[in-house]
Amino acid sequence: MPITQQQRPLYEVKAGLFKGLSHPFRIRILELLSAAPELSVAALQEETGLEASHLSQHLAVLRRHRLVASERRASHVFYRLADARVADLLAVARALLLDILRTDGARLADAEDLPALAPMPR
Repeated sequence: MPITQQQRPLYEVKAGLFKGLSHPFRIRILELLSAAPELSVAALQEETGLEASHLSQHLAVLRRHRLVASERRASHVFYRLADARVADLLAVARALLLDILRTDGARLADAEDLPALAPMPR
């Protein structure tokens, strides 16, 4: 069944969600934010090792696709997940990745050495 004109915008929003997840550094940023209630831009820069301009571009993509929210306090900007379910999505994606790699066997050891995902405080 083809997508109707009425359905198309909904699928575009869903595709945008996955575009927001389509870069390794953006996934890492979301993982870091899933482990803390919020992080400053400086903390994200330190954790990712990204140059300020590259981090800013990735954060803009994540904001545009409503995966993160930001708040300015004095001269600092803090980021948090826009919805706690983003952390759940990351956990499901990690579990799926590990299952795929187990059947493949290729890079399982590397994947298991990824930094731990801490549960989002609720």
